[in-house]
Amino acid sequence: MPVKRPYNFDIPTNAVTVPLPQEWLKITYPELKASVDITYRPIHNNLKELFLEAEKLVLEHTIKADFISWRDFERPEAKVYGKMCEIGGNAASQVQFHVTDSSKHFLKGSLFFYAKPNYDSIYPAVEYIKKDMIRIMETLAWEN
Repeated sequence: MPVKRPYNFDIPTNAVTVPLPQEWLKITYPELKASVDITYRPIHNNLKELFLEAEKLVLEHTIKADFISWRDFERPEAKVYGKMCEIGGNAASQVQFHVTDSSKHFLKGSLFFYAKPNYDSIYPAVEYIKKDMIRIMETLAWEN
């Protein structure tokens, strides 16, 4: 089921979407007690600041992280450029991504669980939702 905002992408059929103010969105997984929080920011000569803010949020998890792994993501034909970050260990968010078209749009996604994180027990759910997050990036289209 596609979402229609300044961006659109495929939503997993087993997830529930909750629209939020400012073109933000919460994709919830009730059975897994988790959500992917999507934040959208228009770019107004502040792309560098948006990148720094997104990466700062990842680095805040280093205290509890066993590892942090970055992966570049590009779909030039759709003007989608960004990174996905995996955070191993008992951090509050195990997967985050940010993507942009480099001129108008900036989108960030963060995975959260509604329980104290125990990485060993939530790992299968992390891997499952991470695939959905990759699918979001693969199907993302900007509205002009």
